[in-house]
Formats: sequence, C-alpha cells, structure tokens
Amino acid sequence: MDARPILCTLARLLHEHGLEAVLIDNAAAFDLDFLFRKTPANLRKLKAIAKELEAVLMRPYYPVSGLFRISRDGDLLQVDFMGRIDGVRSMEGVRSRATRLDLDGYPLLVATLADIVRSKRAAGRPQDLAALAILEKALHAEKKAETDEA
Repeated sequence: MDARPILCTLARLLHEHGLEAVLIDNAAAFDLDFLFRKTPANLRKLKAIAKELEAVLMRPYYPVSGLFRISRDGDLLQVDFMGRIDGVRSMEGVRSRATRLDLDGYPLLVATLADIVRSKRAAGRPQDLAALAILEKALHAEKKAETDEA
C-alpha cells in the first residue's frame, strides 16, 4: 500500500495542531511511529488529531512504554506516538538531525537512518533485530555515498 496519502494527512494535521513529532518508523503503510514530547498540551493535540481522523487515541496494555496509539478500525490505521525511544537521548537531538520533507505543502520531520539504527539496536526486540541488518547495510551505503560526494 502507498503510505503517501496518510503521511500527507498526518503532516497537515500535525502542522495545523502545532504538534511537533518526528517519524521514526514506517513498518507498513498504515503502521507509523512518531517520537514526540509527552506533555499535557501535546496529549490534547493528539486527541484532536485522532478526532479529525475519526479514530481513537488509546494507551495500549503496556503503559510503561509511554506509548499513545491512534487507531482506526475501518482501514486498520495505527499511528504510535512515543515520548522516548531506546538508544536516543532526546527529542531535540533527533529533531535537529531529522530530514524535513514537504508533503502537499506541509512539513514532516523524518528521523535519520543513523538514529533509527541506533534505536533498533538499543531496543533489541526480535522485530527490531530482524530489520537491523538491512538498515545497517543501507546506512553503510548512505555513508559511502556521502564520502564519495565529498
């Protein structure tokens, strides 16, 4: 499936509601993960975004994770917002290194491949480790391309 339409919608809603978040994983077209600052104001913004998406905002059964999930049954949309991720010290650092994409005139911040690899390695979960070899190979190729351009 093409993730672009939902990413465009999310970029617009994040911008309109003033919620700063960085895309940190896109496991599937409708399973997206964002890092955000967990504050009462941002949780209100998340609720408003969920409402506009005709979805629900919930805390999955593992509250220790600090995860908030926007879920919509009709098309199986699942967008996770995390206040912290393994292997990364701060939202500010991830944001400062992120790439800014323009999606239909709205900005979307996307974490660097290096931050994603660092997080997956630190998390050490089976699903993260399964993707790690591919991501590390892509990161190596990205670094080589940067070196060749210099």
